[in-house]
Amino acid sequence: MDGVNMEPAQKASTHPAVHHISRCSIKPECVSDESNQPFHLNPWDLSLLNIPYIQKGLLFSKPPPSIIDHLKDSLSLTLTHFLPLAGHLVTHKQDNPSPSYSISVEYSNNNNNPGVEFVHAVAADVSVADVLSPSDVHVPPIVQSLFLLDEAISHDGHTLPLLAVQVTELVDGIFIACSFNHVVGDGTSYWNFFNAWAEICRKMMVDGKHVDNISCPPVLTRWFLDDENGHVGPIINLPFSHHDEFIHRYVSTAVLLRERVFHFSPQSIAKLKAKANAECNTNTNTSTISSFQALSALVWRCVTRARRHLPSHQKTSCSLAINNRSRLNPPLSPDYFGNCVQAVSATVTVEELLSHGIGWAAWLLHEAVNEHNDSKVRRWVEGWMVSPSIYKISDFINPCSVMLSSSPRFNMYGCDFGWGKAEAVRSGSANKMDGSVTSYPGRHGVGSVDLEVSLLPESMTALDSDPEFMDAVSLSLSHHHQ
Repeated sequence: MDGVNMEPAQKASTHPAVHHISRCSIKPECVSDESNQPFHLNPWDLSLLNIPYIQKGLLFSKPPPSIIDHLKDSLSLTLTHFLPLAGHLVTHKQDNPSPSYSISVEYSNNNNNPGVEFVHAVAADVSVADVLSPSDVHVPPIVQSLFLLDEAISHDGHTLPLLAVQVTELVDGIFIACSFNHVVGDGTSYWNFFNAWAEICRKMMVDGKHVDNISCPPVLTRWFLDDENGHVGPIINLPFSHHDEFIHRYVSTAVLLRERVFHFSPQSIAKLKAKANAECNTNTNTSTISSFQALSALVWRCVTRARRHLPSHQKTSCSLAINNRSRLNPPLSPDYFGNCVQAVSATVTVEELLSHGIGWAAWLLHEAVNEHNDSKVRRWVEGWMVSPSIYKISDFINPCSVMLSSSPRFNMYGCDFGWGKAEAVRSGSANKMDGSVTSYPGRHGVGSVDLEVSLLPESMTALDSDPEFMDAVSLSLSHHHQ
């Protein structure tokens, strides 16, 4: 393991219970000479330069001793497969002979790479139960102090590490948190990396030796659009001369929000799905509303009702993050490492949404998902190439709408580092806004879902007492002690 710059942590945690003990830079164990080639970025990647890092973490019961060294060693080995994470963003700019401005991820086989920041922290008075909190209490503020790079946006990967890991030791457990530059990859890429790291660590603990292979190696070659003139890319010239022309920092309002994790059992979700399909009279001859579409419709309706100040004529939308890998023709590998995600949405008035049943709203979402096919994906990329644009976080802020991100399909609880299954998944403050909903697989059984909901306090109070919503929530399964 090539850990360098070992030093006491300089940055104090924002929560008095969490103390940073040390930090170091983790670099790949072994790098071939061919690694000096840049990793070019495509429209999905470049459009996310203003978006904060992905912050997700896993809570575990007490691991064996000396686990910090195991985690560092296995991370170093994992980075040999995921080289972009050990590199940095580089802007290439020239004025002559013709103006050009492009951004890539680069890893050069020398000591100039930042590597991955690794912080070892301790929360001596905090237990696993404190992080989980009782099922009827909101996510505790200490969770936000278990993550690094809270205020960073992805463009900061020019000077900040593309991946920062904080491992926090608790009284009776450990929390492993990754802050992952969104330009480098999406949620699928994030969890593919996390699973590979866990796999290598687990095998090292069992075999006591280095592990060279992983079961799902990433596909690092970026996808670019083909057109009638041949391949488009890999170097995309952006219509800028300085980053000030497109960088936009948003001051997070996460501190004003209330967060709560709601658990939905397989039985509850099956009931929602059956109700939605019955209301729409779908049958075997038509495509049916999925479980997640029915659950999303429930959340959309109930959150909208909980926002009691919304006028009936107000437009409200529900957006779902959707994976393009399987929608392209030919499809991309599930192990494609990069961004391959977009949002689809449905928009109606508050009155329309609340005067119809769950099936009506679910069918709107179902149609939006069904229409998102290969040709629609390619049209978006073609349009972006003609007029490149960089998203702003403010583009996604709508106090009348709901946005669901992440996915219950991600293999979060398969991340076994060698001491068993995680107790819970939690996220940091990045990308949190009023109406954001993060979806996770439930810990108990296939088909269960956990939703981490962020709302203004008065809306959360109203949601907590909404009969339609709380009837579907499985309160007795909301934490790990069942």
